[in-house]
Amino acid sequence: MTRVLHVVRTTAFAGVERYVSVLAAAQRQTGDQVAVIGGDPVAMSSAIDEATVLKVPSRTIIGTAWAIDHWRHCDVIHVHMTAAEVAATAAVRSWGVPVVATRHFGLVRGQSIPGHFVRPVVSRRVAAQISVSRYVAEMIDGTSTVIYPGVPSVPGLTTSSRRAKSILLAQRLEAEKQTDTALEAFARSRLLDHGWVLDIAGVGARAGDLKRLAERLGIRRGVRFLGFRSDIAALMQTAGMLLATSPAEHFGLSVVEAMACGLPVIAAGSAGHLETVGAASNAALYPPGDSDAAAELMRRFADDPHGRDRYGAELQNLQREKFSVARQVEETAGVYRSVM
Repeated sequence: MTRVLHVVRTTAFAGVERYVSVLAAAQRQTGDQVAVIGGDPVAMSSAIDEATVLKVPSRTIIGTAWAIDHWRHCDVIHVHMTAAEVAATAAVRSWGVPVVATRHFGLVRGQSIPGHFVRPVVSRRVAAQISVSRYVAEMIDGTSTVIYPGVPSVPGLTTSSRRAKSILLAQRLEAEKQTDTALEAFARSRLLDHGWVLDIAGVGARAGDLKRLAERLGIRRGVRFLGFRSDIAALMQTAGMLLATSPAEHFGLSVVEAMACGLPVIAAGSAGHLETVGAASNAALYPPGDSDAAAELMRRFADDPHGRDRYGAELQNLQREKFSVARQVEETAGVYRSVM
């Protein structure tokens, strides 16, 4: 049994907090004692079983450091993102406990002016690093162990005959996600003429621009802007395809969740997508930003329901093999043992 303290200095529930909640709950199920500091209290409580201790700190680094010291009787402190690393460094009564840092983003630590000064101390405090992908590992400072985030496997396979004629896009509507590529590809595929729709789940600064683009492309009646949705998993169970346009995903948790559902995924062929969807023998990848190539893949799968089923089944098997929660827990435990 290992006593693990997870720390993320946020009050949100986005990708990093989801990662923490899934890992913490799975570690608890294997018999570890697990406490979690940070994340949205309601969302974290619903995602982690009641036997796991939840301690939500203040929004400040000092408040987080105080909470770490309060729960310092543990075997390892597992921190997520720079603010949590700094808090663990500031928690002086916990200095006897080794710190493991998961690097979720391919960024060098300490790029800000304050970060430049704290980086040497934080780097010494961190005993080992985990990267969520090779893409991240190649860009961060220091050595790390690549451990892919796991997602819960989904039993059974929803075949194309039971799926809707919908192409799902689930991401923030920000410029770097290149959602405009999805709209242009959908327009050029002409699948709207064959009863297909494009469902866009997400919110962001570009929502208005994207709606106007859909109007200009003449596809507005076939594009459903769903806004924020808490039922993405249910949408994945019924959609006909998932489109992932972001060219710089550090990992891409939504893509792996789609794979778990046996949902055919068409993705920009770069960054983390090369390690997830790209591991399939006939991966549906297109050059980032190339809406013509994306449209061609859409048409190919729309015209071949059996091909969609075969591809979805391959992706589902790949998720169970490479991106399972059990595998993540086992490999993470190995990193813990190396520093304890």
